[in-house]
Formats: sequence, C-alpha cells, structure tokens
Amino acid sequence: MPRMLDVSDDVRAEIGDEEADRLLAGENAPGSYDCTSCRTQGDSEQERTSTVLFIGDETAVLAFAHATCLPSQIVQVTEEQLQGAVRSITGDQRPAEALPQQAVLGVTSGLVMLGGELHPALVVEPTAPIARPGTTGGGGDDFLPLLIEQGFMPLPQLTEVPPVLHGWSVLLAVGQLHAVLQPGSGGGSPVAWWQAHQPLQVTDSWRAAANKHQQVLLFAAPVGSIGRQPREDLLRDALDKAAANGKLVASAMPLAGT
Repeated sequence: MPRMLDVSDDVRAEIGDEEADRLLAGENAPGSYDCTSCRTQGDSEQERTSTVLFIGDETAVLAFAHATCLPSQIVQVTEEQLQGAVRSITGDQRPAEALPQQAVLGVTSGLVMLGGELHPALVVEPTAPIARPGTTGGGGDDFLPLLIEQGFMPLPQLTEVPPVLHGWSVLLAVGQLHAVLQPGSGGGSPVAWWQAHQPLQVTDSWRAAANKHQQVLLFAAPVGSIGRQPREDLLRDALDKAAANGKLVASAMPLAGT
C-alpha cells in the first residue's frame, strides 16, 4: 500500500530516485514507526510522514517523523552521535553492525556564576568513552582532545568566561533548546554537532540570561566526570571538581534564535 510519505528533493538526491520511489510505493517504508523527533508512534499509512536522513562521517541512517514534527530533510551529525542513535531509530536496515556501546551525548542546562554574573550554560557529557573517528576504540577516551582540536579551551578553574568559539552557536527557538551547531566542512552552512531528539525545555531564568548575554557557555567533560546533578549548586560542584582534575573544556557560543 502506498505510504503518506514526504521525501524532500535533498533526501531524494542523496538516496537516489529508485530508493525514493520504493519508499513512496510502500516497499521499504514501515507502516508504524517511532517519530525521530517526538519519540511517539506514527503510522505512514494513516498520517503524513517525513523521511529524515541523518548523515555522519561514514554512515547514513534513514528515519521517519510525523510531518507535523519535522519536514523531510537531511541532518548532518557526528558519527559518534549517529551510531549512538541507531538503536533507537526504527526502519533502518543498513548499520546493523552498530556497536551496543556507542556513546550518546548527554546535555544538561544550568546557570553558572562567573565574575559575579549568572551565565546560561550547557554541560555535555557522553554516555561512554569517545574514540577518535577511524579507530576501533579501546585505546582510551579522545573526547577532550577532539574538542580541543576544534577550539575548545581547557579550563583548570571556573573563574572567568571562556573565549568565544567562532563559527559555533546554540540554537534556541520558541524558548526551547534545539541544537548546538558547528561550522560546515569547507565553509558551508552550519551543521548540528548535537541535536535534541525533541526540543528541550529551559527555565525562564536560563532563557533570560541567554537573551541578556546573547551567548551560551558550553562545558564538556568525559564520561563519569559530571553525572546528572539534580540541583545547580551540585552541578557547579561537579564542574569545579572536573576542572581541578583537568577534565573540563569550555567555550562561549553565540545564541542563535530566541
């Protein structure tokens, strides 16, 4: 039975006309699926459904979303993020060799006091060690070295605002956190370094601070350094400890959106 699928020109160009036509004819598309945006179930036989192609450095994953949640589009992501998401995306058959221990980036928002002012912050911590692309892992955690190569600064203590990382930005739309964007390859359009499966709510005070400073501080630490802290004072304590242990990098990023 033909599916109520939307396949954008960009997605069609990437997957090819033959594959796109098979999807539209219902040959390769699932009936029911978990929406890649809101994570609730959808039915491509009963409601308009978008095809969303996630592209990493070496892997591409075709996912599905309610057309009311996302338009059909291509989303550029890191290979680590893509491999970590493979297990939760239905309807994809290609990366069946995905490893069960692939890392996913966890993101926590909070306010951090620096120089007598509250600054909006995002704290990024993977769920597992990050291997350098092209390696098989097992040789340690390259998360911080990879970020330092991108321009993040090691932070021995939280005393002042870290420098701005040019070309990166934090996408906030309608008061919700959508993505952290990094420069595209060859000076192209920005791509998502991290993207929320569904937009994350932030507090009114966090959004007010973001609007005031027009930038967001991003702190990153290896797995096991910060953890999920229920209060901002505990989050600050964990950040201070990670910094003292040489396990914290940071940057300031302009705010994109409102």
